[in-house]
Amino acid sequence: MGTRLEKLREFLKESPQDPFLHYAIASELLKEEDVAGALAGFEGLVRDFPDYVGTYYHLGKLYEQSGQMEEAASTYRKGMLVAQRAGDRNALNELNAAWMLIAGEDDDS
Repeated sequence: MGTRLEKLREFLKESPQDPFLHYAIASELLKEEDVAGALAGFEGLVRDFPDYVGTYYHLGKLYEQSGQMEEAASTYRKGMLVAQRAGDRNALNELNAAWMLIAGEDDDS
């Protein structure tokens, strides 16, 4: 049968331009604690499918976890613009909240 990750990779071979499959693979890698693989996957999504709103929050969180706060803040800001263009108010609010937490930390220093 294969693992979920193997199945997703097989689907990706058939539909390489499907951003959801790229997202699902990166998410699965994150579940398996392959942080480097997940990071590469989310960064690839932002590069290759910049309008895929769901990527920005998860990529920003990965940057935060690795202490890359400037990259995280930049990712959240870019994501807010994409969410605004897409009319995705939920994603916009989620990204804004994440960005505000980082901005608040920067103000304390």
